[in-house]
Amino acid sequence: MKRIEGSVCAPKGYSAAGVHCGIRANQAKKDLALIVSDKIANAAAVYTSNLVKGAPLLVTKENLADGKARAVICNSGNANTCNANGIEVAETMAKLTGDVLGIPAGDVVVASTGVIGQPLPVERIEAALPDLAGMLRPEGQADAARAILTTDTVAKEVAVEFTLGGRTCRLGGIAKGSGMIHPNLATMLVFLTTDAAISSQMLQKALSTDVRKSFNMVSVDGDTSTNDMVVILANGMAGNPEITEENEDFATFMQALNTVTVCLCRMIAGDGEGATKLLQCIVTGASDEKTAKIVAKSVICSSLTKAAMFGADANWGRVLCAIGYSGAQVDVHKVDVAFRSAEGIIEVCSMGAGVDFSEEKAKQILLAPEIDILVELNSGAFGATAWGCDLTYDYVKINGDYRT
Repeated sequence: MKRIEGSVCAPKGYSAAGVHCGIRANQAKKDLALIVSDKIANAAAVYTSNLVKGAPLLVTKENLADGKARAVICNSGNANTCNANGIEVAETMAKLTGDVLGIPAGDVVVASTGVIGQPLPVERIEAALPDLAGMLRPEGQADAARAILTTDTVAKEVAVEFTLGGRTCRLGGIAKGSGMIHPNLATMLVFLTTDAAISSQMLQKALSTDVRKSFNMVSVDGDTSTNDMVVILANGMAGNPEITEENEDFATFMQALNTVTVCLCRMIAGDGEGATKLLQCIVTGASDEKTAKIVAKSVICSSLTKAAMFGADANWGRVLCAIGYSGAQVDVHKVDVAFRSAEGIIEVCSMGAGVDFSEEKAKQILLAPEIDILVELNSGAFGATAWGCDLTYDYVKINGDYRT
């Protein structure tokens, strides 16, 4: 298992492109992305649990009912959510994409992200599609990664290489996500590709299992988006024996998938709206995995903890408070808390009570751009990790005029 250059075009048989088609006012920003597999691929997806769902999710879910797909079309700047003609527009996007590629509309994944409740001018997408399709190439993944961004400050790309059945396989992904992030079943927009051969059923099992420990453990602001979706395509072009059951190859595939998704999780959390620091809460010593997850997520979601981290204030009481109201059955008199970064580590709480520590050293540790909040529950052998970011003045500024 090794990290390699690239993202969705690192696996064999994929090409991508991204352009500005006029949905976003800023002409310097790309707003339409296309990813295509050379051959039909097995596909799987997970979707937001928000009852308000973007029309593209509903159309994509129907298109993926057969577990197959070949292309992904995604626009940014407009979510195509809560529009009277939303389904019609999403279906039109799929048809237009299918027509220009010469494939059925039902083999197209449709996604949109951006402002909610604004009509999506699909005619701009229609006008741009021929040129977009003509620009498809393996080197186009970076353009596609930028075209799906909204308030993100950086593109998010990652790929890994691994071996299945003696054949070299690759898995890569791109993501967008900066605000309105507090997933349940999925998160943000994430597009994953692999050239490994794996059945649709096992691909769905792998993805549904993975998100519980990856994307479901990310939170920037506590808001679950209406357009969150994670999609993975597997075209089998690596030539490995197809994975059709849980075996050693499936375990290896799961490891590759989790390596990519965790990298994307960290990128998303670190690029949270207005964020200056990536926060990682590592819980150990829990009585069971569920307890560990609840505690880790509660700490990461705590606005007071996030604000303290922004100010480099070792206010460990905020952490203990978040554990206390998390709903997890925890003996708070056994809890240890420490803060760690590249600048060192410092214990601030032992057995639920404060310990003497150097405020100067703590501040130095918490001024680093990546901070680990270490929580030891001393009640068992289970653990979990969650990712988030600090809460800054800029978060309010960004969202105060997001629509206007």
